[in-house]
Amino acid sequence: MSARWLLLLVPVGLWLASTSLYTVDAAEFVHVTQFGRRVAVHDGGAPGEAGLRVKLPWPIQAVQRLDRRLQSFELPPAELLTNDGKGGGIDRSLTIDATVCWRIADVDRFVRTVGSADGAQRLLAQRISSELGAAIGESEMEDLVSLEPGRVDRRRAALRTRLLDGGSPPLREVSEEENGIKVVDVRLRRTNHPERVREAIFDRIRSERAKKAADYSSEGERLAADVRSTAEREVARLKTEAEARAVELRGQADALSDRIRNEAALADPKFYAFLRKLEDYQKMFGDGKSTLLLSTHREMFDLLYNPPTPGTPKKEK
Repeated sequence: MSARWLLLLVPVGLWLASTSLYTVDAAEFVHVTQFGRRVAVHDGGAPGEAGLRVKLPWPIQAVQRLDRRLQSFELPPAELLTNDGKGGGIDRSLTIDATVCWRIADVDRFVRTVGSADGAQRLLAQRISSELGAAIGESEMEDLVSLEPGRVDRRRAALRTRLLDGGSPPLREVSEEENGIKVVDVRLRRTNHPERVREAIFDRIRSERAKKAADYSSEGERLAADVRSTAEREVARLKTEAEARAVELRGQADALSDRIRNEAALADPKFYAFLRKLEDYQKMFGDGKSTLLLSTHREMFDLLYNPPTPGTPKKEK
């Protein structure tokens, strides 16, 4: 009989031990309730709080564990409309991805109003998305998508400050006072155009780039035509100057040649006449194909029989 009781008491004892003993970790809050009413809250990060503890067995007392560390979650992507100051454009809507960091500030209030980390995330997501939509609606597209250095960073910092401290009351204070949640930070992670208009925006970008390329090509052709026209004018000018110089040099050469011939003719007229006749002979018989039958008693051939003797150059006095 004692063995049977022992077999019965051992499981009961193990069950009582498992439901009566609990640990407090340094990274968590432990909320202890008795029939739903709070009886103790342990902060594992406080001195002397972490470790093994004892409570009444379940269902008399229950333990709820909550992470005391910094927690984060991603807001559901939301399509938000920016302020369109120029009057209508398909690229005025943005899909915003944001990250929210939070922690539990008041365990008792958190458990009573929110209950769990999932409930806190749903509550914060709804409230921050509403505030974010209002803030984005007052911003222009160029504040969030811009090539100007630092402009996007400045706008994101302003949005963060508005979301955390700009409300009435501020998000930091109202969450902690109402729900025991401390919102630490809200950061915009990524901005993008909605999927439904993205292809239309890409088509417009491609059209604008093609137009810009055509403008560049047209400008290049105009500049090339200007360069060719300038080069052709310069070539024509240089060619004209070269031809004028050539005519001038030929004239000078002809004048010099005439002067030299005149001087040679004055120095020895007979010998000069002889040379001239030799040039005529060369023109007549130089090709080797012509045959002339002429009398040797003609005056033209007198020099062949009686060539002149070159005269002695006159000495200058």
